[in-house]
Amino acid sequence: MSGNATPHSASAYDGGVVATIPYYRSFHEEAMRLVGAVSPSPRSWLDSGCGTGTLAAAAAQRFPATSFSLCDPSREMLEIAAAKTARLDAKVIGAYATADIPPAYDGSFDVVTAIQAHHYLDRRGRDSSSKRCFELLRSGGLYIVFENTAPLTDEGARILKDYWKAFQVESGKSEEEARAHLRRYGVEYFPITVPEQLAGLRSAGFSVVELFWYSYMQSGYFCVK
Repeated sequence: MSGNATPHSASAYDGGVVATIPYYRSFHEEAMRLVGAVSPSPRSWLDSGCGTGTLAAAAAQRFPATSFSLCDPSREMLEIAAAKTARLDAKVIGAYATADIPPAYDGSFDVVTAIQAHHYLDRRGRDSSSKRCFELLRSGGLYIVFENTAPLTDEGARILKDYWKAFQVESGKSEEEARAHLRRYGVEYFPITVPEQLAGLRSAGFSVVELFWYSYMQSGYFCVK
């Protein structure tokens, strides 16, 4: 599976994802803060699974010397992203899932981000995407990825699903809308545990792999090539 399986239309994506994923805006903010700490003036930054271009638009303001490249499996998303970043140093490279980005881009980027972009993939697809991000980076480059995350126990999963459902209802979803999203867990999106995520990133070849964010059923990692 390599497509973008989000249930949100491109035009409704930004509002829908904020009501679905707790702290989603903070994922962007923390990714930018981490880049600023590790690589204050990156030459080039790829946002894979860029959605409507919200991260790139914000990051281009904070890193004005950086050239941004965007890709997403959804052409509709990319049209919005292109319009949102039209006056910035940013370009859409194509309607690609991460694993399908052409070899011509190997070793081209100082930073690669994938924010909630790979959790629709099965384990094999996720590993292929991590390996592709490794190949796209220059030596010493930084990869930042956020994923939906599986709890370590069945009872933990039950509790955290209720916790996540309550957030969605408090954020404006109906009870049925929240339940419908959680019914997709393990069916349309495929969370893995933190140890599994760390192991997969290490197997991609990164020399540094660290967890730096965990909330509800999402986690964020940074890796250095």
